[in-house]
Amino acid sequence: MGQRLSGSRSCLDVPGRLLPQPPPPPPPVRRKLALLFAMLCIWLYMFLYSCSGSCAAAPGLLLLGSGSRAAHAPPALASGRDGPPSRLPFPAAPATQLAPGGETAEGAASQEEQSPEAPDSPSPISSFFSGSGSKQLPQAIIIGVKKGGTRALLEFLRVHPDVRAVGAEPHFFDRSYDKGLAWYRDLMPRTLEGQITMEKTPSYFVTREAPARISAMSKDTKLLVVVRDPVTRAVSDYTQTLSKRPDIPSFESLAFRNRTAGLVDRAWSAIQIGLYAEHLERWLRHFPARQLLFVSGERLVRDPAGELGRVQDFLGLKRIISDKHFYFNQTKGFPCLKKAEGSGRPHCLGKTKGRPHPEIDGQVLRRLRDFYRPFNRKFYQMTGHDFGWD
Repeated sequence: MGQRLSGSRSCLDVPGRLLPQPPPPPPPVRRKLALLFAMLCIWLYMFLYSCSGSCAAAPGLLLLGSGSRAAHAPPALASGRDGPPSRLPFPAAPATQLAPGGETAEGAASQEEQSPEAPDSPSPISSFFSGSGSKQLPQAIIIGVKKGGTRALLEFLRVHPDVRAVGAEPHFFDRSYDKGLAWYRDLMPRTLEGQITMEKTPSYFVTREAPARISAMSKDTKLLVVVRDPVTRAVSDYTQTLSKRPDIPSFESLAFRNRTAGLVDRAWSAIQIGLYAEHLERWLRHFPARQLLFVSGERLVRDPAGELGRVQDFLGLKRIISDKHFYFNQTKGFPCLKKAEGSGRPHCLGKTKGRPHPEIDGQVLRRLRDFYRPFNRKFYQMTGHDFGWD
């Protein structure tokens, strides 16, 4: 029996190659790297998902160049309401410039200077989520006026997380209306629910067809008009043209049909644009006064936070833009935002902002002030606000 036991084969004696072998364990380093990579992917997905709605509207900083939605009700007449008292006592800045040459004002192409950065360039994260949000027709438009401070107002508003705006001027309602609303909508940035889509084209205010065309798009569109002293605006307008065409005639010769008789040339666009009351009459045929807000270009320089408070209320936005967003640039003489949109660094708007005006004869300026006075007073009555230009 002992022989039989010793001669028999135990299951323990079966050669190893006949049994299934477990795979060798992966090296510890590879296993750790695989785990780390999986965790990184999960974290990145969660981060991008949480940021997709907010990173595209990062706060921003710029220099004023010349120049979650709340349930705030817009004022009965937006232009007649002053914002809260200034908490940022900026000294009065030198008047900025605007410009036409010899073209007529009606339908004239706006030459409002563009911001140096790429218009409405998306951040890397918003590009990653290119399918996020949708393109909408604008609910609010800055319609004018040229050389009033429209660029500054737009860039300041883009600091607000609930505002998405086109950086360049679309010129749809004055130059490209035949391309259709689908073309126009495609120019707009993508927005999420609760965000406002905006654009600005200052020449709309003096374009005869613009009020009816915008009303046909939407009767609920909110309209913003940045206005400033029409005499200062005209000189600023001329200064911009002079910088591009040094051979143009003098301001005095363009401003008067007959200087001896003191006859002002209303056909010159630099003069025509400043007849605010006449242009406003056309807009009021298509929009109620409560849908227009008149922003003071002078106050936008002197007290940007106060004027932006009025604008945020008018647009039904929570008051997020405040004094803390601004600093005053002593060299340029204008307020800046502390961070540009999508950037963590300060930025001053426009190299030409603060450009000195040419010397204009005092009698010429007095004659122009006399010319504009009745138009200004009518404009004050129409808007319910005295801008103090007289």
